[in-house]
Amino acid sequence: MKFADFLFLAKNNNSLQRPYMLAEIGVNHEGDMQTARTLIDLAKSGGADGVKFQTYTADGIVIRNSPSYWDTSFEKTSTQWELFKKYDKFWKAEYIELAEYCAKKDIEFMSTPFDLECLEFLTPIMPAVKISSSDLNNKPFVKKIAATGKPIILSTGAADEDEIKQSLSWIKPTGNEVVLLHCVLNYPTEDHAANLGMITGLKSMFPELIIGYSDHTIPKDMMTLVTATMLGAKLIEKHFTHDKTLPGNDHYHAMDADDLIVFNSHMDRLMALYGTDEVTNLESEDTSRIYARRSIVSARAIKKGEVLDDSNLTFKRPGNGIPVDQWDDVIGKIAATDIEDNDQIAWEMIGK
Repeated sequence: MKFADFLFLAKNNNSLQRPYMLAEIGVNHEGDMQTARTLIDLAKSGGADGVKFQTYTADGIVIRNSPSYWDTSFEKTSTQWELFKKYDKFWKAEYIELAEYCAKKDIEFMSTPFDLECLEFLTPIMPAVKISSSDLNNKPFVKKIAATGKPIILSTGAADEDEIKQSLSWIKPTGNEVVLLHCVLNYPTEDHAANLGMITGLKSMFPELIIGYSDHTIPKDMMTLVTATMLGAKLIEKHFTHDKTLPGNDHYHAMDADDLIVFNSHMDRLMALYGTDEVTNLESEDTSRIYARRSIVSARAIKKGEVLDDSNLTFKRPGNGIPVDQWDDVIGKIAATDIEDNDQIAWEMIGK
């Protein structure tokens, strides 16, 4: 699904739909272009609609002594600068090349910009701009992103209601389409802390916006993402890797191609189970509708000329005779012929 098609469908369809799946490669390529291309291929093979990278320089995003905020048993670097410096190997040429590779593979390219310089060269090659949870309150940056006119994917990790509304107020004047993502800013997010109910909270609070989910839980059976979809998330973003055993902050809680395949299998079944939200009888029920319902039946033998009433009529299956909801149209009429006991009543048996 293309992002533009996703936006149209999400805005015009209130029923359950298959989410736009954004595989967050981030910096799991670790500065190697062949690994980045492999990750794109794997995301495509697993059924992702788009891939997303992260574009920054360590010096452009953080001061040198900014402390870590992740589980250091998985990622042992003690400062943010040290971590970001390990992975800031790609810049304009590399991302343009990756965007072209994505186009060749028919999967959409995005990358979260973390400064104004990368925003400038990324904007023309992406269908939307992602604003990280960490920049939700970054007024000058949010306004610059809004000024691009591009649709915005806005993560709400660690934000309260007022902060979300504040960020949206900076976007509103430019009229950008906004996809608002529930996100918990823990790496990893424990299941008990996922708070998927916030998806319904955001839907209620911002009914005019498209709501999605950015997930940091450790993938197991992918039911976290299925549950998020059932709650109304129309875009799912999750970190993506080719090897969950690799060291580093984003490999161990990422999904891989096999996880994506499992998720899409769950979604196939879920969409089949969901069917339609139109309240009507289904074609598959036609036979049951006839044979499990009841018709008007004689409760005993009835003589010609006898009045039809509760004493000589009852109702039994199947429902291919006079439907029992027409009971009042039969009561008080005269039998036009002799009727045997336990006989399905037909209109030709009834006189005026």
